[in-house]
Amino acid sequence: MKSSSGSGLVYSTETGRMCPDCRQPLAQCACKAQARALPVGDGAVKVSRQTKGRGGKTVTIVKGVALDALALAVLGKQLRAACGSGGTVKDGVIEVQGDHCDLIVEALRKQGHKAVRSGG
Repeated sequence: MKSSSGSGLVYSTETGRMCPDCRQPLAQCACKAQARALPVGDGAVKVSRQTKGRGGKTVTIVKGVALDALALAVLGKQLRAACGSGGTVKDGVIEVQGDHCDLIVEALRKQGHKAVRSGG
């Protein structure tokens, strides 16, 4: 006799595929929504300068901001506007074109983040 802990409904003709964790239809799955809502980062914001793999161009990297994806995108836009340069937000990391470490650390501290300069 099989135990019911490892098995369960994986497809229903009424609702389609089912989530193996919460046993809800994938369209109504609560597991994925909770995973996306968790902020990435430990609260200690690290600001560093990087040139590796960018053809010699300097980029300022901001890691460890404990915000969700939408708030992180807004913060990225604010930092790029403060520096007057371009950049992007991807995988929980804000990239700003150019060497703006000191300016970004000050802007983050004014917003209440614990920003520190890391790297060389």
